[in-house]
Amino acid sequence: MKVYLSADMEGITGVVDAEDVQPPGRDYERARVLMTEDVNAAVRGAYAAGATEVLVNDAHGPMRNLLPDLLDPRARLIKGRPKPMGMMEGLTPEYDAALCVGYHARAGVLGVLSHSFMGHEIEDIWLDDEVTGEIGLFHAAAAAYGVPVALLTGDDTACDEMKAWDPAVATVSVKFAKDRFAAQLVPVAESREAIESTTADALANLSHPARPTGPRTMAVRWQSASVTSHLTAIPGVTRRDDRTVTVEADMLQLYRLFNLFLRVCTAVTSNPPYC
Repeated sequence: MKVYLSADMEGITGVVDAEDVQPPGRDYERARVLMTEDVNAAVRGAYAAGATEVLVNDAHGPMRNLLPDLLDPRARLIKGRPKPMGMMEGLTPEYDAALCVGYHARAGVLGVLSHSFMGHEIEDIWLDDEVTGEIGLFHAAAAAYGVPVALLTGDDTACDEMKAWDPAVATVSVKFAKDRFAAQLVPVAESREAIESTTADALANLSHPARPTGPRTMAVRWQSASVTSHLTAIPGVTRRDDRTVTVEADMLQLYRLFNLFLRVCTAVTSNPPYC
């Protein structure tokens, strides 16, 4: 059994503030340890369920957050950026399941450190007219590979968001949102134990839904009209209004295009994504 793990940071145990997740924040180095240990808990659970290989993709911000010397040595790590597929770099149809560790809720939702890919630059994303964020896009793209998402960890708002997309996905709430930068925390040892056991249970009871086919439509509303203006230079991208672009393609092409959108936005606004 081959398992793919995408690790974000805002939904990690104990993390609540930008100082935790953005270098050189005063608590960022400590949060890197917390992130690595949440990932390790999921890796242990995967191997307990019979995994023969676990590939971990560092999917947050600079994508250089996980500490290789503290990472479970059975896991393989993709580190750094840019990556054509961003938060799901390395995932292929060969994998039997995908795990989302440390994920957060979409922009506009009252969850811990909630946003969609770029802080304030993205106001909304729609997939076939359904509002979404990082969770929904990852789930849809994984499904296009034929890979089921087995697990998501994050705050309770992120877990609810995933359940709305797919009730079959197991979730672990490592904190309960009180506001965007405040949460009631699950104790660290309890959180890691829950991640490990839930991962093992989820992989032992995998379901494989039908692989969707055909084109899908994505729309993105940006804060800046300048971003929209530049994106319309990409073939197939059209403008819905001054700040919204739309594009239609198969889901994997949409995900790759979206990562190109992020790089264009970064160049136009000089505001790097932090995912």
